[in-house]
This record gives sequence, C-alpha cells and structure tokens, in this order.
Amino acid sequence: MNPPDLRPDLARARIPAEQPGERREGQPTIGMVSLGCPKALVDSERILTRLRAEGYAISADYKGADAVIVNTCGFLDSAKAESLDAIGEALRENGKVLVTGCLGAEPEYITGAHPKVLAVTGPHQYEAVLDAVHAAVPPQPDPFIDLLPASGVSLTPRHYSYLKISEGCNHKCKFCIIPDMRGKLVSRPAHAVVREAEKLVQAGVRELLVISQDTSAYGLDRKFETERGHRAHITDLARDLGSLGAWVRLHYVYPYPHVRDLIPLMAEGLVLPYLDIPFQHAHPDVLRRMARPAAAAKTLDEIAAWRAICPEITLRSTFIVGYPGETEAEFQTLLDWLDEAQLDRVGAFQYENVKGARANDLPDHVPAEVKQERFDRFMEKAQAISEAKLAAKVGTRIEVIVDSVDDEGATCRTKADAPEIDGNLFIDEGFEALKPGDIVTVTVDEAGEYDLWGRL
Repeated sequence: MNPPDLRPDLARARIPAEQPGERREGQPTIGMVSLGCPKALVDSERILTRLRAEGYAISADYKGADAVIVNTCGFLDSAKAESLDAIGEALRENGKVLVTGCLGAEPEYITGAHPKVLAVTGPHQYEAVLDAVHAAVPPQPDPFIDLLPASGVSLTPRHYSYLKISEGCNHKCKFCIIPDMRGKLVSRPAHAVVREAEKLVQAGVRELLVISQDTSAYGLDRKFETERGHRAHITDLARDLGSLGAWVRLHYVYPYPHVRDLIPLMAEGLVLPYLDIPFQHAHPDVLRRMARPAAAAKTLDEIAAWRAICPEITLRSTFIVGYPGETEAEFQTLLDWLDEAQLDRVGAFQYENVKGARANDLPDHVPAEVKQERFDRFMEKAQAISEAKLAAKVGTRIEVIVDSVDDEGATCRTKADAPEIDGNLFIDEGFEALKPGDIVTVTVDEAGEYDLWGRL
C-alpha cells in the first residue's frame, strides 16, 4: 500500500504466536490488537514485555487468549470509529476486553458504545494497564521459567525497531488534541535512549526508526542536559545513534532552524538522508489558522540549503487539504509550493473535525465534495513528482534493506523508504539467498509511481 491509501491511524498490529512448547500448562495468556501510529506500537511492545516478564503468554488469536487488550487511536473521528469496531470485534470473538491508548482518554465514549469492556485506561498508563490485566486474568508466574526477554517483545520484524525518544508535545495546533491526550513534551534521558538502541542493535536490529510527537524539540524540557556522557539534544542524539552501525531514520522532525545541523550528519552517512517533516500546508494564512509557524517561503530556502549540503536527501511530509476557511487561491498556493519544493514522499489527509479541537469552531468549513476534489488534485501532483523522481533512479546502484522474501521475490526498501509508509524495491530474480535484514546493493531496472524494481 502507498499513500494516500495507507493511513497511520489505521495501522493494525497483531502479536505473533508463541512457538510450540513455549507455553506451559495453565499459563495465563493475553492477546493484543494495536491500532494507531508507531508511537502507540511502542506502547504495545512495552505492555507486552512487562506482561511476558510476569509470566503471561502471548496469543496471536482471540480464541487462545484469556483476555484481549485493544490499544486504541483517538486522533481523528474515523480512527475513533475504527477503534470502536476493533473493540466490538474483540468482544464478539473473546468477550474479555481491556482498552487502553489515546481513545482511553475518553472512557465514557468507549463504555457508551461497549459497556461490557472490563477496563479503560489512557495513553502510556502502563501500570494501570497491568493492574487491569491482573484483575481480569491473575498472573501465575513460575520464577524458574518466566524471565524478562533480553530484547523485550517486538511487534515489528526483527531487523528494524521503533525507538521512542519522548512523549507529548508543546505545540497548540488547532486541529490536534495530542497535547490534551498525551500531555506536554517529556523527553527520555539521552543515555537511556542510547542504551536501548545499543541493546536493539546487539539483538540484530539493522534499522532504528526514531519517533516522538516532536523529534526536533527533544531535550528542550530537560534544558538539553548532559548526563552520563550523553546530551539530550536531537543533534547529539543522532550522532550517538549513528555511531552504532545501524541505519538511523528520523521521523516527525519539525523544521526548526537547528534541524540544519542534522544535515551534515546525513552527508557523512551517520544517519539516513531522510527527513519526515509535518509541513501541513504552505499558505501563511492557513498556517496561521492552524496556529503553526507561517514561513513557507523560508521553508523553501531551508530545503534548498539542505539539498546543497546533502543532495541525496529524501524529504517526506503530510498535508491537510480542505482546512476550515481554505480558499481556492490558498489551495493553489499549496500546489505551487509543492511544485517548487519537489518533495520526494508526500501524503495528505482531508480535514476532519476532532472532538475537543479548536479548529472545529473555525468559520467557513469546506464542503466534503470540495475537499475530495482538492485531495485528488493534490495527490495527482504529488504522484507525478514521485514518479519522475523514481524514474531518475533507473540505472543507478543503491543500497537496500530486505524486509521479506517469498517464492516470488524479495521485498526491500531503499534509504528513502520508511516501512509501511513509503514505497518498496522488488527483486524478482536471484533473490533466493536473501533473508530479512540483509543490506545489499542493487541496480535499479524499473520505476513506477511509488515503487522500484532492481537486480543484485
């Protein structure tokens, strides 16, 4: 799947089954459905790691679980509806359901639709989730068997892992309620992040995907302190992570001025030449109505400066079309900006009201049919840019990481592609010896709108 079809708030992760013989007789078992963004996926991994250490087995299906945890998304109304659907499915298939995650910040909304859920907890309330599980399915640990897995429970393939560096956000964007759900910025100590990354790499992880709500602001709440030899600043953290030998990919990077300090690290090869930046729009009036920095022209200058330092940099972003009050002229400015910016990876959302967001009260909401028409025009232009950029790669030799191998070929990603968001590179000849996690060099033979094909 490629944008615009893939939406991060509709992602779904289910837990791989325990291997035969791993579950002892009478061992309590928990299932998990994890919805939402990679940050929620990391929360699910932490919950399951704690439960696994307490003696619980993990079930890959409803029938084999004594209870099911549904980690919800609550950012958009459509995501809330999908979360309610997932809770309903778990109730039908299993009957004992505990709800956590962002939608858990609205317990009455959940219990109003599903009064039979056993418990509702909010985002990153790990202890409350564990307490709820203990009440529903009492633990029966065997101290001779149940030990904390050295690398924790991972919901991603073994060769890549999300690395969450902070929680919360200090921005007050009018369309967003994340600060209300997850609070203000709280950065993890840099030494703790680096230590987790070291353990992941030692366990075989080849790619670290750095995530937070605002990666550029990392360490601001800690006044960029230095502790145990590591400074809590995104530039220093990126340098530390880049020294571990794995691919390092930065997500959710706001274009603050100090972001330019990251680009030389990309040119040096310490971190991947890839920036995921939430621009949201390009017209200054729309950005002001969003309560976001309104400096689109300066952003173009920054993009040009980044490319001058690191010509191979890949820029990804997501935009909102049909924001309240958006005029045809403002939307055309966005299209013109995209023409000039020539971003490599682009997705878009049609604006939706979110309960509790200040944007709901803005005047002049855009009719649904106009939003759809603008969305189609926007994605048509973005697709054409992507197709042209990929066509230019035909005949070049590039490094790729192998994600999966089956009878028909190997599915890989270039340094320009984040998993489950961007495109893929496919190898359909001579792939038999490849395995997930391999990093190999290929020659690009063919290009499509979002994907590439190549040979070893």
